[in-house]
Amino acid sequence: KVRRTARAARIAGRMNKLEAAYAAALGEEQRQGGISWFAYEPLKLRIGKACYYTPDFLVVRADGVLEVHETKGFWRDDARVKLRAVAERFPFVFVAVQRAAGGAWKREFFTEEEEHELDND
Repeated sequence: KVRRTARAARIAGRMNKLEAAYAAALGEEQRQGGISWFAYEPLKLRIGKACYYTPDFLVVRADGVLEVHETKGFWRDDARVKLRAVAERFPFVFVAVQRAAGGAWKREFFTEEEEHELDND
């Protein structure tokens, strides 16, 4: 027998608590000059036939680099595979963001060449 776990209903265009907390962190980073702009769910990327990816945040760094940020409370099996696939297909820097102990934000970068972690606050 397959055991299924319940998932919270996902409402497009409405942030969950983790996304809202990260939006506040991005707002602070913008006030400090580290980023020049960010938006929540501003685009939808087509990965393949009937397969799309909607990133949580699109971020423009102060140096003009465009990043796609995905917040994750925890990783589901398919989520990391999907993020790698989209990073190979599009010329953006993809960043998976998780809340670390103490409230800091842990960032994991996905690019077409490599995947690496960086702990930030």
